[in-house]
Amino acid sequence: MLFLWFLSLFALRGVVAKAETDSDLMSFVTLPEVRALKFDIAYYDRPAISPGYWFVAPYGVIDPEAPTKQWKPCQVGPYIYDADGVLIWAGSCMFDNRNIFDFKAVNNIDNESHLSFILQHGYNSGAADKGYGYILDQHYEPENVVAVTNDLGAFNMHEFNVLDGGKTALACAYRNEYVDLVDLGRPNEYGWIVTGGLVELDLATGEVLFEWNSLGYIPIHESVKVNADWPASNEPGWDYVHVNAADKNAAGDYLLSARFTSTIYLISGEDGRIIWRLGGKYSDFVQDFTFSKQHHARFVDSNATHTTISFLNNASDEAENEETVSAAMFVQVDTTTMTARLLDRYDRPDGDLTRLRGSVQRLPNGNVFVGWSERGYQSEHSPDGKVLMQAKFASTRFSSYRSYKFPFVGRPSQPPDVVASVYGTDETDMATILHVSWNGATDVASWNFYARVDQQGLPVLIGNTTKFDFETMYIAEGYLDWVSVEAVDGDGNVLGTSEIHRTDTPPNWRLAGFQGDAKPTPDDPAILYGKQKAPEEDVEEVDEAYEKAKEEAKAVNMANEVIHGVGGLLIFILVVCSVGGLLAGSYWVLKQRRMQAYYEVPVVEDG
Repeated sequence: MLFLWFLSLFALRGVVAKAETDSDLMSFVTLPEVRALKFDIAYYDRPAISPGYWFVAPYGVIDPEAPTKQWKPCQVGPYIYDADGVLIWAGSCMFDNRNIFDFKAVNNIDNESHLSFILQHGYNSGAADKGYGYILDQHYEPENVVAVTNDLGAFNMHEFNVLDGGKTALACAYRNEYVDLVDLGRPNEYGWIVTGGLVELDLATGEVLFEWNSLGYIPIHESVKVNADWPASNEPGWDYVHVNAADKNAAGDYLLSARFTSTIYLISGEDGRIIWRLGGKYSDFVQDFTFSKQHHARFVDSNATHTTISFLNNASDEAENEETVSAAMFVQVDTTTMTARLLDRYDRPDGDLTRLRGSVQRLPNGNVFVGWSERGYQSEHSPDGKVLMQAKFASTRFSSYRSYKFPFVGRPSQPPDVVASVYGTDETDMATILHVSWNGATDVASWNFYARVDQQGLPVLIGNTTKFDFETMYIAEGYLDWVSVEAVDGDGNVLGTSEIHRTDTPPNWRLAGFQGDAKPTPDDPAILYGKQKAPEEDVEEVDEAYEKAKEEAKAVNMANEVIHGVGGLLIFILVVCSVGGLLAGSYWVLKQRRMQAYYEVPVVEDG
């Protein structure tokens, strides 16, 4: 005889209407304050994809929303997703919903995983909060918090590049300067400009170890965004270089990207002189390619005569464009012949322009991962240029300054979160519904569920299930009053255990569908789950029933996602039919709150 599940879903307070406005965000029973973004994803050759997690930091606008100057709770901030768009870690609440930039894994400090990012300067705490460069350990605990120690007005949002060994990091530096306009042929006239440069910071103390500024090195007329006939500017001044990326090679020289000169500079670490310019009005190289308004310049390889770099050729800004499509580019400069050649180019898959921001990354298997910024648009390409994957936020309200892909091991210091509720129509058909998640854990393969007769009782295993999503739902037979959960890895090792939680009961049992004359009493799990081993033929029936239950769960998934996504009231009424002592606990796993769209399409050559 097979068991059947009868499931009824009721949602109150305009659930459907609200779902239409929040369908681009995920919500969770175990983390009710988090509203994580969903991804729309298309794979073109899934087996060719490099392993790793996605690191994004969605923001709505650069400045906080008026008039409160505060974000909506727990939407913006640092997030980690797997390659299916399943949430791994939501860090938005940890940082008070403030904007985060340049969020990524850092795997060059030691043999452990780390995270780094820029926490944007504060808006409600006065001038003292200039923002910070953060490094977290793999437990998501702050390891270094680097403040602005010199006279800079803020920790600049463009760059926090932790160098090998984790002792120092690079950041961009902006200053307002009152200068004569001799560079524009106006020697007796003065005005304000915004200079750009870089600083190398000691991560332990925040001390500035090296600073370089464009003033005296890059003349105003080198800018592609300043007209020589413009009247002199008041403070803050013309943003004439707009530095947005910095890197350092083994020789101690610095790579600097200046968007508003459309130039990438190599700067001497000894005396600060410009060794060479690539691109822009005064390139030192004969080039077989063009680029402009670029972002995220990085060393790929560097020696005494040849340097290979990567960058995003935006080819545009908010006002104009020099080409029709943005592209990730890898180029090599040869200082013996003073030539520069294009090695690889990866066009934006949708043929559009990234007018602001973006990033380029060569992955360990040779693939290229590109963050196109707006709406979190990102793509992965094979070394020969095929588009393997593209994804973007389901929401049109958010973007990510850069997007990265890295291997990472997350081991949260906090225990798993579990929420349990009990439902039923009478004492013979009670069921306990458990939701569990572990924010930031990367290695969980399955969950073990336990119950106790009271808070001090011995734990009784009531079942286990595979982890498919950020949050897992499990349905257990009986009214289980005290519950806990173990996180288990693929080898069967227990990674962490939740605290012991008491199961939530309905405020009004009658309204919840209970038809008994008195409130139900909790079951003793040792009695309820201490059944004899079932005959083999009965076990086969249970296996068939389990497979059927999984199929039924898929149908329930859509309604369940809508209801959980808007925080409505979910009431389960379950009737469990069993034979003899066979049913020790039945469950299904709902693959819920997944990306809004996920599909496989044939490989096609780009035109």
